[in-house]
Amino acid sequence: MAADDDDPSPPATVRDGRARFQVLSPTLIRMEYAPDGRFEDRPTFNAVNRDLPAPAYTTDVEGGERVIRTGRLTLRYRLNSGPFSERNVTVEPRDGEAAHPVWRLAGECGFGVPCEAELLRLSGGAALADDQRGSTGPGFVDGMDGTVAWTQRGVPAAGPRRVAFRYANGTTETQAALVTAGDTRVRVDLPPTGSWDDWAEAGAVLTLPAGGGNLSVGCAEQGLCAFNVDSVAVTATGVPYPPMPDAAHSAANLGGWRRSLDYADGPRPLFDGLLSRDGWFLLNDSATALADGKPRPARNSSQNGYQDGYLFGYGQDYRQALKDLRDLTGPAVTLPRWAFGTWFSRYYPYKDADYRDDILPAFRKYGVPLDVLVVDTDFKSPHFWNGWGWNPQLFPDPEGFLGWATGEGLRVALNIHPSIRADDPRYAEVTATVGHELPEGACEAGNPCRVFDFSDPVQLRAYFDLHRPFDALAPIVWWPDTCCDSSVATTPGISPDSWINAQYAAYIDGQGRRGFSWNRSGSGFTVYGESAVYPAGPWADHRYTVDTSMDTTSTWELLAFAARYTVLRGAIGMPYESHDIGGHNYPKNGNRLPPDLYARWVQFGAFQPVLRLHSNHGYRLPWDYPQPARDAAVKFLRLREALVPYTYTLARQARDTGLPMARGMFLNYPGFQEAYDFTSQYLFGDDLLVAPVTGPGTDGVRTQVWFPPGTWTDWFTGRSYTGPKVETITTDLGTMPVFQRAGGILPTRTDDVPAVDASPLDKVTLDVATGADGEFRLYEDAGEGHGDRAGELAWTTVRYSTAGGVTIGARDGTFPGAVATRAWTVRLHAVDAAPARVLLNGAEMDGGAWSFDADTRTVTIQTPPLPTGTPQRVSVA
Repeated sequence: MAADDDDPSPPATVRDGRARFQVLSPTLIRMEYAPDGRFEDRPTFNAVNRDLPAPAYTTDVEGGERVIRTGRLTLRYRLNSGPFSERNVTVEPRDGEAAHPVWRLAGECGFGVPCEAELLRLSGGAALADDQRGSTGPGFVDGMDGTVAWTQRGVPAAGPRRVAFRYANGTTETQAALVTAGDTRVRVDLPPTGSWDDWAEAGAVLTLPAGGGNLSVGCAEQGLCAFNVDSVAVTATGVPYPPMPDAAHSAANLGGWRRSLDYADGPRPLFDGLLSRDGWFLLNDSATALADGKPRPARNSSQNGYQDGYLFGYGQDYRQALKDLRDLTGPAVTLPRWAFGTWFSRYYPYKDADYRDDILPAFRKYGVPLDVLVVDTDFKSPHFWNGWGWNPQLFPDPEGFLGWATGEGLRVALNIHPSIRADDPRYAEVTATVGHELPEGACEAGNPCRVFDFSDPVQLRAYFDLHRPFDALAPIVWWPDTCCDSSVATTPGISPDSWINAQYAAYIDGQGRRGFSWNRSGSGFTVYGESAVYPAGPWADHRYTVDTSMDTTSTWELLAFAARYTVLRGAIGMPYESHDIGGHNYPKNGNRLPPDLYARWVQFGAFQPVLRLHSNHGYRLPWDYPQPARDAAVKFLRLREALVPYTYTLARQARDTGLPMARGMFLNYPGFQEAYDFTSQYLFGDDLLVAPVTGPGTDGVRTQVWFPPGTWTDWFTGRSYTGPKVETITTDLGTMPVFQRAGGILPTRTDDVPAVDASPLDKVTLDVATGADGEFRLYEDAGEGHGDRAGELAWTTVRYSTAGGVTIGARDGTFPGAVATRAWTVRLHAVDAAPARVLLNGAEMDGGAWSFDADTRTVTIQTPPLPTGTPQRVSVA
């Protein structure tokens, strides 16, 4: 292990002149290049923890290269070759291909290589789009009455250079672009390309200084802006437009994120995530602000050549990659237990009386649990969009309404848009705190408003002061919808979404509650649309945010993509995704979905991290639909509530390990092509395979399911399947393809409750798929507050042995509200014949305490209340 003897750097550090490497794990190496030789040891907003156990590694110089080997990863850097680039760095994962990472930040471009235009700085009407074929990367830029701007790097010497770009012009007329470098502007004519799916190259020769500078492409003349831009490239003159240097790596990337799925009616391209089939990923942290939100010193800015990145080289060990990400960037936010129940939301001007007299009574009538009432934007006054008071026509007694909701065991969420009108009675409070007028900004539907800069601590305080009168009435669940107002967070090196989400989490934490934001993530505030990608990216959002896919359009294709989207969000360390269950918009047949589409959405939601019924004025409650869709939706909403002991444990696993709740098949079975091909099915935990139905029909609906190795038992029918193989599964609206792995143990709540926290968890059902040994650790804590941070939590280990039956361990740990006794219902699945005897702690149980269902091949055993502090054993003979 070679490091400079006088180097004050952290352990597991290797220095070579202006390059420094920190071996953080066998599959993760930090790489820094500092032109002045001064490195950065303070945490950044993304990388909050580098104090990891030093792994074994070796280093040497071979053939003019610094070589670092960990046993899982080899890194090579050509000595004295300057800043890191694809020309002087090689990564070799143990079970992957050798590769050359491209060092590039969003908003900048290197010399001689093209850059995706959508990753640059977009302004005016320029925006990310993805509705045309033939583009590279996650999309292209349209709305070229705006501008694509970037910082050019690496121009070797001053002189003429070609500034080129790839464009599409689907009109029949020549359009006109303006290429700008400093004070030089050159008009470029853009002939038609034949269609919007056909692309051509254009450009101009401009004199650039050594290094590069700031460049842009925009529209030269109003009325001639009808063109799209896919990528840009600065090269020597006379050189053909270059290929994407990392095209193969991008193709291998499994995808990961975008700011939202607003208006999507099917699949949409995603920005690259952490996981890639070629086994590596570079997280470029060079421009990210420090952990306290302050910009890095100028000497450490990317403009001065400083580089700071994290090279993940995991091969096919995707689970290790997610653990590395979790260890580096911090654990996921801990959500309160009630967040895993049922949320109801509708963009509709409900009155207080509607909730009291109609909505909640219907939930109670049909026996459907409800945990969260989401009150959308209409409740506000004086303006429904961004008012900071209650509309007295809808809520004449806000305190009474919130008190009623609390008494019914409900949490209330309020939609907030981050702006304020100058005529709002509370605007005077803001100006008194800030000391000046806020600037005017763009808000929804031309609404004149004043906007905040959340990077300014004083403005941030004034903004949250607007929330306090609401919280004084009851603890509010805040929905800070940053869809459509032009408030900003101007601190360089932080994504505005990430910054405001962090502030909401801190604000709520300060009240002694579990703070989280429920919002978009990873980019910047916009007026309905995708914004430019910020250098910091989405890598910190999991610490603060329940990501939401937002205003989707409900189709079968979108339902299938929603399942995949949750999985891929998990592939960037985001364990929680909140879809509008039912879809936000439905363009056909008025306000109701086809009954089968609605029922399948609810089924899907039952096995998602968060289930939130929502729509744009449309109906999304079971009793809005005819049979059999009504009963199917009621059944799965009840099931969702019963699953909370399981989902709450998966959430804790996500915090501790970095594994998402909904796990792509490739996480557990990376060597099987089917794990990548069957994109709409996933593992919910490691032992439950979920394959949402994504096609129409009410009876005899066929779904192709890939079963990995092992035996998997249908949760509804009891039939078992042995993989690896593909099977066609037939369902009606009352069932869906859900399968338990042999040895899998699934804890659910036995008793029906109107809300998650309505009563203690003193009755638990254990569904056990026989056929292999297995183990599950049930997690519990108080469900709210910060006691878990002080160790107020408990684990109960449940094991199944084909030889010895089910052993329920003594509870390890305790917390306020922990039950002293618990009645267990043990269901053994995939049992071919009734047992002769059933034993509890070695004593034979009375025949009335157990039963056998031959149709579903299930033995059901019910115990009396048993002490949770002592182990219990249930077995059959």
